[in-house]
Amino acid sequence: MDDKDFNRLADAALARIDAALEACGADLDFELAPGGVLEIEFADGSKIVVNRHAVAREIWVAAKSGGFHFRWDGAGWRDTRDGAELMARLSALASQQAGEAVELA
Repeated sequence: MDDKDFNRLADAALARIDAALEACGADLDFELAPGGVLEIEFADGSKIVVNRHAVAREIWVAAKSGGFHFRWDGAGWRDTRDGAELMARLSALASQQAGEAVELA
């Protein structure tokens, strides 16, 4: 994958996450900043940060429970350690930090 393909796929993933957060109805604030950094803030002040890492061609997620790297596998963004899908992992992480079910589809 070249830089152009990576940026296109990463931008689409971040836009999808942004739209899912908008629709989820959970008690959280979020902002997608220029440069591909998405910050999600929860009622307790904790955050999840999602950003693209162009050098590694990955999407990185930092949450209270740790850091996660996702790489495009040709069909979706998968965790480099256990193969979990990005949106499913984000739903679980956001649910943990929000203290309520957060479903990001």
